[in-house]
Amino acid sequence: MAESADDTPEDVFFRELTGAYAEVRQAFADHVGMSRPRLQILMRLWRHGETSHSDLRQVLGLDGASVTRLVKGFEADGLVARRLDPRDNRYTLARLTPAGERTAAGLADAHRLYQARLLDGVPPRDRETVLRVLARLRANVRTHHDRRG
Repeated sequence: MAESADDTPEDVFFRELTGAYAEVRQAFADHVGMSRPRLQILMRLWRHGETSHSDLRQVLGLDGASVTRLVKGFEADGLVARRLDPRDNRYTLARLTPAGERTAAGLADAHRLYQARLLDGVPPRDRETVLRVLARLRANVRTHHDRRG
């Protein structure tokens, strides 16, 4: 959205903040040619190990049908194995196979390199300033939210 004469400095700040967030959030998935939900599931399983479809749905904010479809796709690709939860067979558990572990580890390495490229030319002092500003914004949000009670 273009800047208008009626925009306050606050409008511009938040538009730039949300625009940057949206672009960065999608950029790596586009870079590796994988949808964000697929990338999220694969990396969640890599970081946290065997997880139920229900937990994936809740943590990633995806609907159950999407999680099942994506996990079955990974299973067909040999990256994920599924099994019924032995404690409660109403739940399906998913875990990475050795091939899935290798794929996820490669994506994690690629992500670190990609982040470094995105931060190229941004001095550490500026990064620290941005982190302080974001921490203050988050604290302000929590304070405002707590006051609404």
